Amino acid sequence: MAPSLKPVCRLMTYTLMLSSLLASSALHAATTLRLGWTTSDSPLDPYAITAHYFQEELEAAAPGEFQVRFFPSNQLGNDTEMLQGMQLGMLDVGVITGTQLGTLDASFQINDLPFLFKDSAQAHRVLDGELGQTLFNSLERLGIVGLGFSEAGFRHTINNKRPIEKPADFAGIKLRVQPSDLYLTSFRALGANPVPMPWSDAFTAVQQGTVDGLEIPLSVIYANKYAGAVKYLSLTSHTYNALALLMSKQALERLSPELQAVVRSAARKAIERQRETVASNEKALIEKIKAEGMQVNDIGSAQPFRDAVAPVYEQYRESIGAELLDRTLKQVSE
Repeated sequence: MAPSLKPVCRLMTYTLMLSSLLASSALHAATTLRLGWTTSDSPLDPYAITAHYFQEELEAAAPGEFQVRFFPSNQLGNDTEMLQGMQLGMLDVGVITGTQLGTLDASFQINDLPFLFKDSAQAHRVLDGELGQTLFNSLERLGIVGLGFSEAGFRHTINNKRPIEKPADFAGIKLRVQPSDLYLTSFRALGANPVPMPWSDAFTAVQQGTVDGLEIPLSVIYANKYAGAVKYLSLTSHTYNALALLMSKQALERLSPELQAVVRSAARKAIERQRETVASNEKALIEKIKAEGMQVNDIGSAQPFRDAVAPVYEQYRESIGAELLDRTLKQVSE
């Protein structure tokens, strides 16, 4: 080889080596997942706990393969906007309140039927089984994959008018509820004056007296500082608040089959941990809420409330699906 060609050959060799290294680096670059939710990024917030545990389980199962970026507090929009983002492939993962999924498929309204589940253990068993899979199957055609249901616990009633001890105590109380016809119908059946409102507007509405209160899980009351803004907490346990951990179908299908399996497994493990943490946290939350000045009461028997909302079940039988409703009622009665 002529001496004058040696530098050129060396340059070509270095260029090829650099290209190879860059290509190798690109192949092993972490997959970025944008994960959004509407509430605060608090250690006690059930949405935030779900998000962080999911990130931890992904890293434990596949170190360095995923970079999860968190977007709490409506940074990527409200639940409706995040659902649209996942459908379009613009948002990768979301922790979404189950109520909002009823806007995509009416069968999800079954989770919001008042006084459906007697306790969290029963809700877990039903939602982890046939019912949960049936519900998530309805999302696949819309471009969203259900990874499982974490929880925010049962929803209770807070307001600035009076304690709720019997259905008649709801009379005339203006309550912020999730933008859901079923919630509106349920609280009207109880005698309240429900007002549909996005979560992002709820705290200001209570502070300004636009509404008297809202229905909300214990962990969300404390994490979002409602204990300092509302007088009364009544432990109505009227609805189990399922949180759906969802992923854009486009984002999931961009992954290899092996990493798709990692995502699903990490979600299951994160949800198991999240449920345990939420249950443990709730044991101390009532005392913390009391210490911040909120008056707390139990409703005693739930039967008068169940009787008051019985017509709601029949009203929504067809929209939810009669067969699905009957199968679920059979399971919760066992």
